[in-house]
Amino acid sequence: MQIKIFTTKTELGQAAARDAAAIINHAIAERNSAYVIAATGASQFEFLDALMLEPIDWTRVSFFHLDEYVGLPESHPASFRRYLKERIVSRVHTRAFHFINGEADDVYAECRRVGQIITQQTVDVAFVGIGENGHLAFNDPPADFDTDEPYIVVNLDEACRQQQVGEGWFRSIAEVPTQAISMSIKQILKSNDILCIVPDQRKAEAVRASVELEVSPMQPASILQQHEHVTLYLDRHSSSLLKQNEV
Repeated sequence: MQIKIFTTKTELGQAAARDAAAIINHAIAERNSAYVIAATGASQFEFLDALMLEPIDWTRVSFFHLDEYVGLPESHPASFRRYLKERIVSRVHTRAFHFINGEADDVYAECRRVGQIITQQTVDVAFVGIGENGHLAFNDPPADFDTDEPYIVVNLDEACRQQQVGEGWFRSIAEVPTQAISMSIKQILKSNDILCIVPDQRKAEAVRASVELEVSPMQPASILQQHEHVTLYLDRHSSSLLKQNEV
């Protein structure tokens, strides 16, 4: 795991965007297309803003959706489909964007549908974050490290749901859905490269646990230690509890 530490979130986002663009453009040069997994949440704001300005032929890029709440309308401010359409689709012309429909009548059938699409491709790069409870995508602790299913229905724990309130997506925890469709741990790890973007002090403990503690389902993002090509982008706040903390 390579760790890069920056003074500000803006610098972090710009650096991650440059690295992401290099990976995407290399894939396009190699085989005329690129496949990308896109994350959401407040941690990705600066990164996605910078990425949209990079010189990339987006018509060669196909995106996969990382996770989505079960039963939340796309019109809701917290909808990840809405987030991705506003921050990516409305700004660049992608080749394809494979959204998860959290409002599907049968969420397990929806998991199979999007799972069948992603397993037909090799993902060049996944953009992810780390939750305050250490989750990777919506795989809350204890995360399922063993399932081979690309997408799964998960129960959201209280810490995860409270984070969504703290970030301003919901007015109260009662409004936060209790389930989501999430890309599985194994599917995330199949990506050739993983760029993990994690600013803010509130993520510092989760970052420390993911980097310095043993790999465990109780620290889901710790599984990133086992991937050969992971870059962790931190600011001075999120890196503040690491033993090796140099800006």
